[in-house]
Amino acid sequence: MTAVDSPRPIPSLPARLTARFGGGAMRLALLLVALFWLVPTLGLLVSSLRGPTDIQSSGWWQVFTSPAQLTLHNYASLMGNSAITHALLNTVLITVPATLLVVVIGAAAGYAFAWLEFPGRDWLFLLLIGLLVVPVQVALIPVTDLYARLGIFGSLFGVILFHTAFGLPFAIFLLRNFFAEIPRELLEAARLDGAGELRLFARVVLPLGGPAIASLAIFQFLWVWNDMLVALIFANSNSAPLTVALQQQTRQFGDNIDVLSSGAFLSMVIPLAVFFAFQRQFVNGIMAGAVK
Repeated sequence: MTAVDSPRPIPSLPARLTARFGGGAMRLALLLVALFWLVPTLGLLVSSLRGPTDIQSSGWWQVFTSPAQLTLHNYASLMGNSAITHALLNTVLITVPATLLVVVIGAAAGYAFAWLEFPGRDWLFLLLIGLLVVPVQVALIPVTDLYARLGIFGSLFGVILFHTAFGLPFAIFLLRNFFAEIPRELLEAARLDGAGELRLFARVVLPLGGPAIASLAIFQFLWVWNDMLVALIFANSNSAPLTVALQQQTRQFGDNIDVLSSGAFLSMVIPLAVFFAFQRQFVNGIMAGAVK
């Protein structure tokens, strides 16, 4: 008796369209979508290189017929604006510590939840998962009252502490799940060779968790760098980051549009540079998490 082959399923319409128009046509379509998505970024870049009169009198696309409009005067004015440069420094002083603290503490706690036995570990991890769904807005008033009592309201330290506290639940959850996939045999072999927990964490776990740590660092950096809500509430005029400074500059939109365009592009290009610099590690971390 010969086996009867089961009928092959009929492919769906999207599958047929993908098979028909795949390859070069699909790549061309994706390239056009990417170029269309980059149009606002290109417009902001061109506007940041045009004078205030040109920005107010015509659209940014006019630069292609009048390239003489391009100038670096806006960036010279930006660097001469003490409020913007001070806010840029504040942004760096907030973002870098908030990112490093979340990565370091999150990695240590993730390793502890994944491979160390201590009382209440599973209950604490469930509590941590519950904190993931708590919105930032819920904590604004209680934290404001707490900061006022501690005397850190309006300081850089208060803003850094808030970003660190709200970044840790996701960091610990992400890294714990990644570290838990490390083969137990590898850790046991290192322990047999005399490695303690600290050395095991630094020499074995951290190198293996590099892609996940890089992904976490990029997420945290972008979130803190682009934040304005937390900074508006917990930062004063001396500790305000660039996002708040640009928001305050919009009140005199007609008088400083050149500073706004160049400042907005500077605020955007730095996180883009960070992302592209660590793009390979970010993709590896995402793919590793998908495979596991």
